[in-house]
Amino acid sequence: MAKALPLLKVSGTRIIDETGREVILKGFSLGGWLMMEGYMFGGRNTPEHDFRASFEKALGKAELDDFTKTFRDTFIREKDIKTIKGWGANCIRVPFNYRLIEFEDRPYSLNEDGIGYLDRIVGWCGKHGLYCILDLHAAPGAQNAAWHSDSYGKAELFNSEANKDRYLRLWFFLADRYRECGSVAGYDVLNEPDVGVLEEHKVRELYEAVTKEIRSTDTKRIIFLEGNMWAQRLEFLGRPKDDNTVYSIHAYAPIDFTHNFEVGLRYPCKAYGVMWNKDRFDMMARAYSNFVEKVGVPLYLGEFGVSAREGCCGEAEWVRDMLEICKKHNLSWTYWTYKTIANYAYPDGIYRYLGNPAWVNRQGPVAGWETFPHLWKKEKGSMAFSWLTENFTLNKNIFSVLKEYF
Repeated sequence: MAKALPLLKVSGTRIIDETGREVILKGFSLGGWLMMEGYMFGGRNTPEHDFRASFEKALGKAELDDFTKTFRDTFIREKDIKTIKGWGANCIRVPFNYRLIEFEDRPYSLNEDGIGYLDRIVGWCGKHGLYCILDLHAAPGAQNAAWHSDSYGKAELFNSEANKDRYLRLWFFLADRYRECGSVAGYDVLNEPDVGVLEEHKVRELYEAVTKEIRSTDTKRIIFLEGNMWAQRLEFLGRPKDDNTVYSIHAYAPIDFTHNFEVGLRYPCKAYGVMWNKDRFDMMARAYSNFVEKVGVPLYLGEFGVSAREGCCGEAEWVRDMLEICKKHNLSWTYWTYKTIANYAYPDGIYRYLGNPAWVNRQGPVAGWETFPHLWKKEKGSMAFSWLTENFTLNKNIFSVLKEYF
């Protein structure tokens, strides 16, 4: 068993441990596990609540509960945490839906089954010597209008007092629960907020409120704050009021390449009228670095990733350039993501499921998770078996690059 992890804290623009040693966090996000996204399971990108409603309508709540438990128990296991640690990583980011913690139709209620999975991952990380960052990927009312915030098509967090109150109470509960857990590096309090520039003050004000809420019970864990516009814009945040804060950005540029929206695009590449290469990324990173130096906070690249095309389009070179930029500018990072069903678009997992059983069904017309309600009763055992990581294939092309930087 690993020794207890030393507490992390911010010192100027660095993250350090209790001995004063600088720590650069490096690892993976566990996307899709506690916040499901359609493309990760070979289906359309519809909100998780739509998938769950369709499943329950087809089979009833008892079967939905059975599916949920079976999926969560098989998709990520303790063995996966040991694997990531064995690769040399020191951190995982854990995206979760607020509905994991409380029931949407019962504000402030505790979902005991759901919170048990956060307890489980925090415990596994402590046992195997990995830090974890708890990432609220979907907030009450949604922080953006996209499927990956499990939204109803609008960002209704910032303009609803009821949603904001639920959000603040949720983070108080989590901070109070994990304030003595050494494996919890900190709280990524809101994934990819997206509001108009003239409304950025609402994000900043909510960040100040949630920081105050967390600090009322946990004075030690780092608070990670993501920029507006999908974690791109930081300037509006200014200097943080709490000195144990890290700012977070995400990087998928150019998205036509990383998400394979323009088929055949090869990196380095020209997109949107400009050339995308290491020099451009360095220029962008310098702007971020200059800002965080000015306000005195560390910078964390919370997400970056690329659609795998079997190494034919410069995917590994894109990843290498990103990691070289992180190294040059002293950024912590977590790669998006650990595992997915292999798909044609959007960032893939380091582990990819290549098979095409009925519950993947890439040929359509119904594919991926949209097949689950129709197949669950008949194929439950085979589906659950397929979700085990040993049935996924390691993307050696990209993994070999990541491994160099742990």
